[in-house]
Amino acid sequence: MRTFVCIDDTDNLSPEAKSTGELARIMIEYIEEEGMGKCSFITRHQLYVHPDIPYTSHNSAMCFVIEHDKDIFKPLRDFAIDFLVRESSEGSDPGLCIVEEEKLKDRDLLIDYGKRAKKEILTKENAYDTAKKLGVHLSEHGGTGGGVIGALAGVGLRLTGNDGRIKGKIKFPLPKNILSVREILDNSTIDVVQSLDGDLILENERVIIGEKVKTVFLDFKRVLLVYKKLDEQTNSYIWHTCIKEQWRNY
Repeated sequence: MRTFVCIDDTDNLSPEAKSTGELARIMIEYIEEEGMGKCSFITRHQLYVHPDIPYTSHNSAMCFVIEHDKDIFKPLRDFAIDFLVRESSEGSDPGLCIVEEEKLKDRDLLIDYGKRAKKEILTKENAYDTAKKLGVHLSEHGGTGGGVIGALAGVGLRLTGNDGRIKGKIKFPLPKNILSVREILDNSTIDVVQSLDGDLILENERVIIGEKVKTVFLDFKRVLLVYKKLDEQTNSYIWHTCIKEQWRNY
């Protein structure tokens, strides 16, 4: 069985505030320690940025998936609510969405809602009405509760298998900064190395590893995006891991 959990708008701009991604990470630790199930990586889903939409910094939701073999809904819900009430930052508007995949009434409706949240202004009423039709848990835990909009959208976008950056940096246990694609795949959790244009990179090709390496969620896989850049010393092009300006749109 699989259960999706997504949280949104739990932080504020204070440097002491824990980010929404950090809270999701702490939730995963507790869920696994309590034996509820095995959790996936966290995906960050970028939502619509507009002057009429209040958000802390980037308007993004954080989602993860729990693989489990028993009914965990009630203890999961009770823990998540208590956790968000206790840990969300002052002045935030936290929202929580829990979706039991087997009980989801309309997968396409949820995916469509997630896609809409990337390009239009939605309301709490939209979110609660959609959640009721879907038969999923959606709740607010402070402030205006506006985080329910993104929390529901984040699950819809995760379900597409083609949206979001994966939380955390990739570090390779090798003492060099130029690796073959084969070495990258053998020494990380990365599934695929591909270009920004979507082309798969051959295993024998080399990639220069940048200081900050992140992956994105595409075709239900952890994907490392790379681009070609001219090496002035050799006067030839070589692959580089993408920089922030390139993967920030995912």
